[in-house]
Amino acid sequence: MTGRAVAVLELDDIQRGVLSPRPSPYAATYVLFRIDDRAHGRELMRRLSTAVTSAADTTSPLGETWVSVALTHHGLAALGVPRESLETFSWEFGQGMAARARALGDVGESAPENWETPLGTSEVHVVLVAIAPDDTRLEAALDRARPAYHALPGVTAIWRQDCHALSTETEPFGYRDGISHPAVEGSGIAGSNSLETPLRAGEFVLGYPDELGGLQIPQPEVLGRNGSYAVFRKLHQRVAAFRRYLRDNAADPADEEWLAAKIMGRWRSGAPLALSPGRDDPALGADPSRNNVFGYERDDPAGFTTPGGCHIRRGNPRDAAVAGVPRLHRMIRRGTAYGPPLPEGVLEDDGADRGLMFAFIGAHLGRQFEFVQSEWMNDGVFFGAGGARDPVVGSGDGSGDFTIPRRPLRRCLRGLPRFVVTRGGEYCFMPSLSALRWLGELGG
Repeated sequence: MTGRAVAVLELDDIQRGVLSPRPSPYAATYVLFRIDDRAHGRELMRRLSTAVTSAADTTSPLGETWVSVALTHHGLAALGVPRESLETFSWEFGQGMAARARALGDVGESAPENWETPLGTSEVHVVLVAIAPDDTRLEAALDRARPAYHALPGVTAIWRQDCHALSTETEPFGYRDGISHPAVEGSGIAGSNSLETPLRAGEFVLGYPDELGGLQIPQPEVLGRNGSYAVFRKLHQRVAAFRRYLRDNAADPADEEWLAAKIMGRWRSGAPLALSPGRDDPALGADPSRNNVFGYERDDPAGFTTPGGCHIRRGNPRDAAVAGVPRLHRMIRRGTAYGPPLPEGVLEDDGADRGLMFAFIGAHLGRQFEFVQSEWMNDGVFFGAGGARDPVVGSGDGSGDFTIPRRPLRRCLRGLPRFVVTRGGEYCFMPSLSALRWLGELGG
């Protein structure tokens, strides 16, 4: 990686939501809009260009508070972006998430016909996301954005999901979340693993060279440059079922926690098995300078410490020898919990909807999000485990297995049910600030 030129990112033109880690704790809101009047939709873009925070603005008066905006393929078409321009975007983006459902493992209960209305339909044009450290500042962020869409009768809010990240930084299954994020060359933001060489900017921001030296940029350049693709997914989590499965397959509470760690690759505190294989270490789990600094190839190539099929090793094999080049499939991942937490110790479902709003940011929908989802999460060939799926988010049907390498005898969990159900999602494009202005000034 030495000797190559490092791209100078135009941070003042890139949305802050692309690169900036989220505060902790924080509150968030996703609002979806439909554009019924082209002129009003363009006016919305013009107004949002002044409400969206840039990646260069990290010391705004509102602190760790910002608004991001993204558009679906249907949304760009509703604004009147010419067909010849739309055809320069990735073909996955053009198809949309619902059309890609089978490849993503969104079948059965997770199939698009079971998604929440209007997710996955041609009705969704604009996705507005507001992030803030607490509800009070979240409302301030929404107040800042509200004039952009109020008094525009041709723009209609059609869906909203409120989310939150707890001070414990845990997701509904009880694990510390949001630990791992890559360093992006030129961003000025450090990655969470000092052992990982920063990735080229073009892996995440369009218009810059990527790891292969390629340059992805939809046309015209003013529209594509400094933008990113974004994947939004609402994932319902069956917390009670997950807890029962652990209890039913464990000998005692200590064994239950050991199984939970082997399935995830981390103890619930966030401490990785790679650095604390025998017991949980909450101090390590809470230390962002240590809790993600590890690899697999030198110390654990066979997965005796961190199983090859566990959730975090599937999502990011790091330096391990697998089919494929892990650096080409890295993505910026952010998850935000929604719904009330299930009280500790409760083993029966209370009927509440809870889970994660998942967000992926990258420049390559196909070889980043779709590859990881289809080849690593819902298959095991890449590390020699046949058709085994991810034990946490895989599209299980009650017949799956999870193998834990162990001497003298490996341990195998059988009958893995589906713990996570897709409730809907969208493939989106996050334009630059100058692209938002361009969209606001479109003629025709």
